[in-house]
Amino acid sequence: MERIRCSGVWKIFGQNGNRVIDNWDQYRDLSKTELLKKTGCVVGVRDVSFSVTSGEIFVIMGLSGSGKSTLLRCINRLHEPTRGRVYIDGEDITDVSQKTLLDIRRRKIAMVFQHFALLPHRRVIDNVAYGLEIQGVDKRTRYARAAEVLELVGLKGWERQYPHELSGGMQQRMGLARALAPDPEILLMDEAFSALDPLIRRQMQEEFVKLLKVVQKTIVFVTHDLHEALRIATRIAIMRAGAFEQIGTPAEIVLKPKTKYISDFVRDLPKAQFVTARDIMDPPSKWAVRDDQTGEQVINKMNAEGIWHAYVVDSHRRICGVVDYRSVIQGNGNSVLDYLSRDFPVQDQNTFLEKLIDVAARTSVPIAVIDENKRLVGVVSRERLLETLAS
Repeated sequence: MERIRCSGVWKIFGQNGNRVIDNWDQYRDLSKTELLKKTGCVVGVRDVSFSVTSGEIFVIMGLSGSGKSTLLRCINRLHEPTRGRVYIDGEDITDVSQKTLLDIRRRKIAMVFQHFALLPHRRVIDNVAYGLEIQGVDKRTRYARAAEVLELVGLKGWERQYPHELSGGMQQRMGLARALAPDPEILLMDEAFSALDPLIRRQMQEEFVKLLKVVQKTIVFVTHDLHEALRIATRIAIMRAGAFEQIGTPAEIVLKPKTKYISDFVRDLPKAQFVTARDIMDPPSKWAVRDDQTGEQVINKMNAEGIWHAYVVDSHRRICGVVDYRSVIQGNGNSVLDYLSRDFPVQDQNTFLEKLIDVAARTSVPIAVIDENKRLVGVVSRERLLETLAS
């Protein structure tokens, strides 16, 4: 389900924004300074289109001044787009009244800022309950909800403290709890962890990913840190000079950069820490045979696919075991089950390349990749690992 869609969004700061857009061909090669001098305008966002589906973590990544925070603020109209449309759950919010927009911000979209934006004179629980207070929720209900989300983010027991009594990491948890308290469907997060020191930031990233599995929100997350983007994203959009340079999964960004700019970005990245089994696995159709097939049928399949091993699966695609081509060709059994071995490597879809390499080094059998229901969803061979590392 599509939750957010931006179509041809521009944000020009200055008096003559629409004129700059209409005559963009004559301005596109100018630097920011030259454009400002010539037109009195600064381009924040340039003709950006994208959509975000329900439950997705869509990360907008770019260097300082690339337009990422400006674009984020166009989504909830903290910045009014100069041109283009923004849709939330299919509703065009670009021209809705301020009253309707305020209601959307209160009930459907929440925002988490880099510098927390906490209320220093209010206790933790009052900060977290503030959004519900604005909505007119009664005190007992909003305090109960605030206590619930504080426990969710690991701040149970800190309800009566003031913000200055919390560490930076705790303050960011508090900011996240405040955003979650009204139970919004969409979270907009602007450099949410960048003010934290590196060790705390890494811990918050890990906790954030775990938390999202519980709360199941749609996230648009802005960062200047490519490692952070690759660690948490479902998809990443890399911005440059107000426009998207490339949109893709973390693996697509790392393994298939589309421009020199992206190539330079990812050149020194350790692929083994960001590419997962899901990103590189072969489809199960190449490696799987049914548990009711004969030895002859299995040999024909393995010859056709050019493989030395095949995974035997039942009608639910759960693995019964693995067979070796040499064993089947030399044997005289009728059923594939006569050649079955239950000694094989298995990993889940989110296993990183780093771990897959370690597993592959200890076996000649390709690695079976399974989903949460233990069904075969793919296979990673040594050849695939080598291709990935060499790409």
